[in-house]
This record gives sequence, structure tokens and C-alpha cells, in this order.
Amino acid sequence: MENSGNLGLLVRISSIFCLVCLSVGFKPIDNYLIDCGSFKNRSEGQRVFIADNSSSSSYTLTTPQHIFANSVSNSISLYYDAALYQTARIFSGPSHYNFSIKEQGRHWIRLHFFPFVFENYNMSNAKFSVSAQNFTLIRELQLGNSSVVKEYCLNITSNKLVLTFNPAAKSFAFINALEVFSIPENLIPKEARTIDPKGDNRTLWEQALETVARVDMGNATVLPQNDTLWRLWVSDDAYLIDKNLGSFVSNVKAVNFTGGLMTEDIAPASVYGTATRLNYDDPRLKANLTWSFDVNPGFDYLVRLHFCDIVSNSTQQGIFLHIFLDTQLVGHLDLGSKTSNVLGVPYFMDVCIKASARHKLNVSVGSSTIVDYPSVILNGLEIMKINNARGSLDVPDLVSSRSSKMKVVVMVGLAVGSFVVVVVLAAVLFLFRRRRRKPVQETEEHFSMNTGQIVHTTGTKYSNGTAIFSSSKIGYRFPFMAILEATDNFSENLVIGVGGFGKVYKGVLRDETEVAVKRGAPQSNQGLVEFRTEIEMLSQFRHRHLVSLIGYCDDQNEMIIIYEYMKNGTLKNHLYGSNLPGLSWRQRLEICIGSAKGLHYLHTGSAKAIIHRDVKSANILLDKTFMAKVADFGLSKTGPDIDQTHVSTAVKGSFGYLDPEYLTRQQLTEKSDVYSFGVVLLEVLCGRPVIDPSLPREKVNLVDWATKSYRNGKLEEVVDPILVGEIKPDSLRKYWEITEKCLQEHGIHRPSMGDVLWNLESALQLQGNEQTPNHNGQLSSQASHVSRLETGLEFSRTGSVSDLAGISMSTVFAQMVREEMR
Repeated sequence: MENSGNLGLLVRISSIFCLVCLSVGFKPIDNYLIDCGSFKNRSEGQRVFIADNSSSSSYTLTTPQHIFANSVSNSISLYYDAALYQTARIFSGPSHYNFSIKEQGRHWIRLHFFPFVFENYNMSNAKFSVSAQNFTLIRELQLGNSSVVKEYCLNITSNKLVLTFNPAAKSFAFINALEVFSIPENLIPKEARTIDPKGDNRTLWEQALETVARVDMGNATVLPQNDTLWRLWVSDDAYLIDKNLGSFVSNVKAVNFTGGLMTEDIAPASVYGTATRLNYDDPRLKANLTWSFDVNPGFDYLVRLHFCDIVSNSTQQGIFLHIFLDTQLVGHLDLGSKTSNVLGVPYFMDVCIKASARHKLNVSVGSSTIVDYPSVILNGLEIMKINNARGSLDVPDLVSSRSSKMKVVVMVGLAVGSFVVVVVLAAVLFLFRRRRRKPVQETEEHFSMNTGQIVHTTGTKYSNGTAIFSSSKIGYRFPFMAILEATDNFSENLVIGVGGFGKVYKGVLRDETEVAVKRGAPQSNQGLVEFRTEIEMLSQFRHRHLVSLIGYCDDQNEMIIIYEYMKNGTLKNHLYGSNLPGLSWRQRLEICIGSAKGLHYLHTGSAKAIIHRDVKSANILLDKTFMAKVADFGLSKTGPDIDQTHVSTAVKGSFGYLDPEYLTRQQLTEKSDVYSFGVVLLEVLCGRPVIDPSLPREKVNLVDWATKSYRNGKLEEVVDPILVGEIKPDSLRKYWEITEKCLQEHGIHRPSMGDVLWNLESALQLQGNEQTPNHNGQLSSQASHVSRLETGLEFSRTGSVSDLAGISMSTVFAQMVREEMR
């Protein structure tokens, strides 16, 4: 009893000590607070902003002209002392703040801008750039009448920080207040995981960050003086899309920092003590809370989500939820498992999202199906922009204009330098070719197949400058130099796609053949497996509705696959998410039929079925005539033996397209592809993503929404608006019948791909044979479609050198379908 009493006393003393430490707050080693343009120090809570002209300052300012501005009117600031914005420093030319750094590591830089008019300087018209440590923080900023506090986080690795203000031509720069101070080492991670099928991490330690949003959920605002790092947390009310779905809760007393390893440096108790909670009465409804934020396209972002269970008690099940960024699933969170089931313990999650072309970033939390009536909340959120490849945190840099004299100097220098470089390279290349000039050599690569067979792929190296044949019927091994030449050294301007395996570039071979070059991310075990699988599959089969393999390269540990180039990109981009022109109903049916032919061949074209395992609209490509071809075989798997019903394997695929039977039982069959293709058929009909958390909760999941609408007799509501009035009722009815069969919960109730193809052909026939203009301005008709059908099932096996290519297979196909339907 005495020991237990002593232990309790120690716990209480430790708790009091932690609270005392928190009340003291973080004390930065480097701490520069400047009231720019002011002649006296100014207090901001417990902090003191020193006068701009202080002679005792440990920083220096280099500027061509010292201009101190002050405003006679009273400034109005919602979050900071208004007096801080009544003065400003004006820069008529390039100016540099030099700060001595005592503690290397992450520092925050806050720039306060509050424009006003001083003499001939109207700060609303000022246009200028700001940079630090080779990073562009601001590019030609022009505020207008708005005021802003910009916050950046840099990793300073020297004993000096130089902050440069550079006015645009015939303009000036200004700053009202400036903060530079060190932050706790563990505040920003050195790396964070990305939303990537391979689960790769994004390195952050050498990157510059800009705070885009810092939000306190629960419709509350936390002022800088109530944060240990003087951060402003604004209310989430303005960002919440559907306010009827959420309710605001507050229980600051429930926050328990002593139960975990976190401190209020991550986020204050006032943030963790408030939350926005999902309201719903029926746990079967798939609802989400979604917040929408403005972002700049072309950048990556670090997103930090803050959670704290302030709503449960010891008898409730706790916090279970799904997290989405845009339409991508981040993952499932069981908060209790992260906090040892101690209520009130804060927890945060960091994740990076890849750059996109959108100007909005949606963050969603939704109900989980693991338990009934789970609590779904979010307490806080931070979004930070990551600098791009140019070291910029602002919109893409433009080449600034210079004087004509400077242009002449630069052009002359470039011309002389280029001439020297060309001469040297020509000499090196001449010697290199003389040494490398040998008779044509054959190279052979062996890939072990799942079936135990060996696939041989042969190819030729350069000889006398001759290009590798791009028209081969089998895949060739390309030298890495040929790939560099075809893609202009993997120019970012030639990137046509980015996926889990890596980037895809458009390339041009020496014989002017256009190709698609997929370059795998280096040092990825999962990527190596997908690389080998894709070459094995595409080397074994050829079909006019499967993307053709041209070659591969594994020099220097590279994982590069070369395909035929598909001019019109993915089916997905023609349905939604881009500015491409919409597809007619007839075009959509023909694309679905072509895709079904490719999948049907995979399932039936060899002794063992090939299961694609990643059927989705993004993996259906369109050539220059909009003929569909199935692509991306990195996850493909050989089907079961004749005496087996399935293959037991780990679940892989894309969220929203996964066969529920495969997902729950890990039993893979050809019917798993059928389910995924059924989801694609819905995308084609509806023209929207499979999962869209930004929509009302009853419309988030495409499969659920479309199925429910049909059962309520409102199928026409789900049809893509651009198709309204175009689809004949009989065609729509037949199309829906086969789509619904594909989406059956149990594989045994789903049709084969042969049945799917048969029914899609029927839907096309029911649509009629009227002529409609296609994308080439020509006329397509049912007669021409029948002609394509006659040759649509051409296929060949590599190794037989296309013995069957060009043979009409319509009769054979019809017989196959009749056999399957018996």
C-alpha cells in the first residue's frame, strides 16, 4: 500500500512538472522579431518586436535607400496588434536582411504585409519578390488592398540566413513586420509517406515549406498568443462543404498530453479540445465530412491531420474512420490503437499528396464499416506546400526581362560556350563510336514465368549507328543511351502520365516511331516485381486491344518498358477530370467493346487464364482512332489450374474497383476482372469518379448511388448529362442489365467476359445504325462497325510469329460465346 501511494505521488508530481513545462512554452535559440519601419520596440503579448533601427541588433540590413513609412490612420487587424501594422520598411532596390544563426535546423520565417499609402508610395501597387537560401518564397507579389501573413519553414544548415527583397522594375517592396526563429526539431518530419500504391516516402528535410492552411475544427479560432509557437489557427467553418453533415464539439478539459509523447508544440490543447463531428443516424450510410482548400497546381503538399478523442467515454467504441485526400484513400484510422485506448490523448498523421492540375484540395473523413455507429471527428488540419524542382514556392518562375546590354552579353557567352561544348562532344562521340563499332550482337534475356516456362526476348545493339527495329513482333532489349535519346534525357516536358510504377514519357525513336516510355522508380522491390511481370505478360501475348510491348531496358539497374504510343490518352480523361471533349454514346460503347475483347482474350487466349487485377478507366488507353487497348499488366496474375476454382493471393488493385469477394476472401478469379470492368461500365455511363467524397453522402460511392437510383426507378438521373437525349431506351436497358450482372457481390453470379462482350454488342445494335461524326470528322456507321468486328478478334502468340494475325475470328467467337452460355 505504501509503495502504491508513493507511485501515485510520483505520477502526480510528473504531471504537474509537465504542465509547468507546457505553461513556460518553447524558447527558441534564434529569435528575431522586427517591427519594420518603427523607431521603438513594441510588445505583442509576451513577445517584443524590436525597433527596425536598433543599433544593438544581431542582424544587418543592406538596402540602397532607407525609407521608413508610417500610417496616420488606425490599422484594423483581427488577430495581431494593430499597432504592428502602422509602420513599414520600403525598399526601392534589392535589399538583404542578414541574420546570424546560432542553432542550425528548421526555422520559421513569417512575413507580415499590411499595405497603406505613405507619401508617393501606394503599397497596394507594390510588386516584388522574396527569396531565402536559394528558395523563391514569393514571385512578383502584388497584394492590392488585401493584407496577409505568409509563413515559411526552412532548414538552415549554415550560420547565416539571408532574406532578400527584390522589387520589380519601376516598383518597390515593403514589409510591416518580420519573424525569424528556430522551432522544435521534431515539429517537421524528415520524411512522410505518400499516397502511392508502393507506399514510398517523400523526403522533406532539405525542402522548403509554405503554410497554406492551418485550421482548428469545431468552428473555433486559436490566436497566436494562445499557441506555444505563436501560430494562428482559423475556424474550419469557411472550408466545410456541407455544414449540415457536421456538428461542432468542444471539450478542452478532456485533452490529455501526459498520456502520450506529444507536447503542445505540435498543436495546443485548444485545438485538440475542439472538433467537427460527423452527424448520421444510420451506420450503413457512407457519409463524409469534406473541407475544401485553395492550392496552386503543380506542387506537392504535406498534409497533417490532428485527432483527439474528446467525445467518447469508456463504454463507447471510439474513433474509427476513413481518410481521403481528393478522391484518393489515405487509409483507415482506429484512433484507440494509436493512443493505447487512452481517451483524450492527441495524435497526428502526416501524408504527402502528389502534384496535380487542380486548384482545390479536398480533405475528407468518413464513416468506417468496421464497427456500428463509430465516431468520426477531425480536430485540426495543416496543409504545407513543398517547393518544386526549381526551388520555388510560388507559381512557376518566368524568365525576367533584362536590359538589352545584358542580353547581348549573355547571348555571346552562350554562343561561345555552346560552340566549345559541341566541338568537345563531337570529338568524344567520334572516338566512342570507333571503339564501339562491332558486328551486330544478339542479346538474350530470360524471365521465369508463373507457369514454369521461359520467355526469350532478343534484341540488337547499335551497329554503325543503326536504330533498333521498333516494328518487331516481340520485345527488344534497348540500350539506355537509346532511351535517353528518344526522351530527350527524360525531359519533364515529355511526361504524359504518372503512376504507381513511375513516370511515363513520350519518346521518338530514330526511325520516327512514337513510343511511350515507362520508367520505374529506382530501388523499389515492388517495382521490380511489376516490371518483370509486365514484360512476361506482354511478351507472351499480342492482341489489337492490348497495348503492344516494343521493348525494355534494364541497364544500370533501370526498369524501363517501351510501349506503342496511344495518342488520345486514357479513357478516364475523356470521361471526367480534364478539358477534353466528351465522347458520344456510340463511341463509349465501341470503347467498352474493345476493352472487353482485350480482357476476354486474356481470360481465354491461353491454357491458363491471365487475370489483369487492375482494370480501371485509367488503364484503358485510346489510340489516334479512339480504339481501346487495355494497359498496365504489372499486377497481372496467372489464373487457377483447370482443377481449381481460384488463386489465393494478397489483395492488390485500385480502391473502388476491387471485387468485394476478392477483398474479403483473398480468392482471385477471372470474375474479379469482371467486377472491376462493371465499375468501368458505370464510369462510362455516368461520367464521374468511382469515389468522390466532395459529393453529398448518398452520391459518394458511384456503385451504391447508381444501384439505388435504378431500384428507385430513376436510372436516368445517373446518366452523364452530355448523353441526355442521345441514348435509346432499349440500348440503355441492355447496357444496365450487363453492368448490374458484373457488379454482383458473388463471382459465381457474374457473367464471363464473353457474355459481357455479347451484351455490349447487343446494346450497340439496339442503339441503331445512324451515322454520327467521330473525332476525325468522318462518319461511323453500324456497317463500318460490323466490318471492324470481323477483324476485332485477331490475335497471335509470340513465338508463332503471328501465325493467326489477320484471320477473321467472328465465327469462332460466336461459337465460343454459345458454348459459354449453355
